[in-house]
Amino acid sequence: MTGMSLRIANRKLTRRQILRLASVELDSEKGSRQGMALPNKGITAQSVSALNVWVTNASGRISPASPVNWHAAQTINADRTVVLYPERKKQQMLGFGAAFTDASCYLFNSLKPEVRTQLFHKLFSPSQLNFDVCRICIGSSDCSTTVFNYDEGTVDPDLSRFSITHDHEYVLPILRQARSVNPNLFLFASPWSPPGWMKSNGSMLGGCMRHTYMPSYADYFLKFLRAYEAAGVPIQAVTVQNEVDSDQDGTMPACTWPQDYEADFLTMHLGPLFQRAGVQTNIWIIDHNYNLWGRAIGELETPDVRKYTNAIAWHGYEGEPEWMTLVQDAFSDVEMYWTEGGPNYRAPNYQTNWAEWGVTFSRILRSGCKSLTVWNFLSDEHGRPYVGAGTNGVGGAMLLNSTTHEISYSGMFWALGHFSQFVKRSARLIDTQGAAKDVQHCAFENPDGSLVVVLTNSGSARRCDLRTEDRVAELTLAANSISTLVCNIRSL
Repeated sequence: MTGMSLRIANRKLTRRQILRLASVELDSEKGSRQGMALPNKGITAQSVSALNVWVTNASGRISPASPVNWHAAQTINADRTVVLYPERKKQQMLGFGAAFTDASCYLFNSLKPEVRTQLFHKLFSPSQLNFDVCRICIGSSDCSTTVFNYDEGTVDPDLSRFSITHDHEYVLPILRQARSVNPNLFLFASPWSPPGWMKSNGSMLGGCMRHTYMPSYADYFLKFLRAYEAAGVPIQAVTVQNEVDSDQDGTMPACTWPQDYEADFLTMHLGPLFQRAGVQTNIWIIDHNYNLWGRAIGELETPDVRKYTNAIAWHGYEGEPEWMTLVQDAFSDVEMYWTEGGPNYRAPNYQTNWAEWGVTFSRILRSGCKSLTVWNFLSDEHGRPYVGAGTNGVGGAMLLNSTTHEISYSGMFWALGHFSQFVKRSARLIDTQGAAKDVQHCAFENPDGSLVVVLTNSGSARRCDLRTEDRVAELTLAANSISTLVCNIRSL
């Protein structure tokens, strides 16, 4: 099956979209036969320095390697070449990070102060990994020490009991410390469930939101934002609901929001309330998997929705990243953020599958997302604390051994670092094309004009040529590796 046929088989497309894909496919095949089209204007010998290189492979993690020089290009070998098109600029990047779940904050807080200080420097300092787009939970998620919300008890439409007392113990102190290391930390907040009394089943576990309490729930969001701001932790964005299309069989904090419910809540309650109150916090919708691309289009088409939001949050558990582009085909100016996806900490390659995640992250970014935020910064070696069903939790980007107190890192963690450490806020994704076997590619132009290229080799060691209009850099990519290449560009 050709690439075009495979894409069509996985989508319900209009005739116009099918013709568009066919055109792209034919252009791609033509480029391969002719040796690949080159950019109209590119990076010349006078405009670039040598490429500095950092590599993660079996021998090291984001370790510096020997610089690679550019030289005059001759013929092009399409089977091993990645071509840069710096004039084709795409979305502006917001950043990268992970989720400050209640469980993660609890474990961060358990570290000795000097250990936590060193760790937070590594994670958040702009000179280090520079994680700067992170998620927090409005109340309890599954990765929590207990099931809780901010208005516990019987029906309370006036929210007379509202309180974030729970978060003052360790959640807010951890967030303040992280932001002190990186003042540019962008925080977005997601609820896993409204208080149980607002729902059809009277519980935070599973169930569906009730229209009756939507006005109270909008006020709940507002009170949360104001309480957090008063505590020194302003929030830049919220999502309406984590995973709108699942109640998790009632095994954990969750809530189903049918499409019309989310649209009604946004247009009739939350959006107007934020507007009246002068709240600058952005609202993102969907916050679920790629296979809800049709729902995303439907909500954006709903009257008044785009008055209050133009942003979709995505998870990476079902479907393919490329399905997100169908939403941008319908709404070219829509903003998209990748807000959740995580590793299987019980998998045998949990600590070494960086290439798998490098491929995934590159596909997500090339499909239009402005940020990557992975699930759950930290758990113990059993994936806990966790309040979902079963004896095992869901793990995290890092694991804290409950006996030795040592921290181990996932392959996902190192893959994310290959982007976060080098791609700066407001960088622009630039177009790259190539058919090098097992090599996934992604490139950016930083605000200072520097070029960042991330190459992921999920196969055996191989040669790869990075090409511009008249320059080529010849690389050898190690097996199962990610390489980040950076050079200073004086003029494009």
